[in-house]
Amino acid sequence: MNNAISQFRDVMRAAGLEPPDVIKPGKLQRFPGAGKRPANRAGWCLLFDDGLGGCFGDWSSGLSETWQAKRNKPFSRAERTAFAHRVEAAKQQAEAEQRARQTEAAKRAAAIWNAATPTPKTHPYLARKCIRPHGAKIHNGLLTLPVMDFAGKLTSLQFIAADGSKLLLSGGRKRGCFIPVTGEMKNPARVIICEGWATGCTLAEDEPTALVLAVIDAGNLEPVVLAARRRWPTAELVIAGDDDRLTAGNPGATKAKGAAIASDALLALPQWPKDAPEHLTDFNDLAVWLAGGEA
Repeated sequence: MNNAISQFRDVMRAAGLEPPDVIKPGKLQRFPGAGKRPANRAGWCLLFDDGLGGCFGDWSSGLSETWQAKRNKPFSRAERTAFAHRVEAAKQQAEAEQRARQTEAAKRAAAIWNAATPTPKTHPYLARKCIRPHGAKIHNGLLTLPVMDFAGKLTSLQFIAADGSKLLLSGGRKRGCFIPVTGEMKNPARVIICEGWATGCTLAEDEPTALVLAVIDAGNLEPVVLAARRRWPTAELVIAGDDDRLTAGNPGATKAKGAAIASDALLALPQWPKDAPEHLTDFNDLAVWLAGGEA
């Protein structure tokens, strides 16, 4: 069994996940998704109690993988069928637990949102970012933003502190969801989709007639843009990507380009003046810098 656990760990690490310190065969376990905070539970795994295989995934990225142990004797057709059934049962269990967590998080999100108060225009984060509140609220001193799905349901919340640090409500659904910045959802002619809320505010103030959605991070661009294309097939979709020039692989621009190709959307990236500091990455950074502020 120790060998099976070791192999299972190696496969998860190869997929970009850091497995739990202790893997318990036969038990569905939750752990942080790739690159997530210690309290995050987007990662999941289940090693079968006989050590012959298992499955794992990451709800934050959509990753879902299966692993089967190697052995000298080939698996029979009946064994392969039984293995497939075990995998399907494990995935259904993981999905059921995830839905339950998301349902509970949505209830907590609604309670917090309903109790939150309007954000004053003088909030230090808004002042530093040179943006208006755009419906943001305040909860425990934090900017509080609604995360919605395309059915109009509140799924989670994002909190932003005065210093710009961000946190998502634990357990809330993010993938395929977005923060509505401004605009009409019913039948928009032009939809602008970006990563961060502050960037969305800058774009909304520049194009007040557009529907602007912020998807929180680059990994969520493609799921939201594809859903937007299905929802509004005749709308002009624009992906306003980040330009992570100092990060290896430039994930902001790379994910934005991929999402644009997948959805037949237009792509916009910041065009930097020659003297613009290299640490600037998005349209809000550019707007703040052009206005003489510090992005």
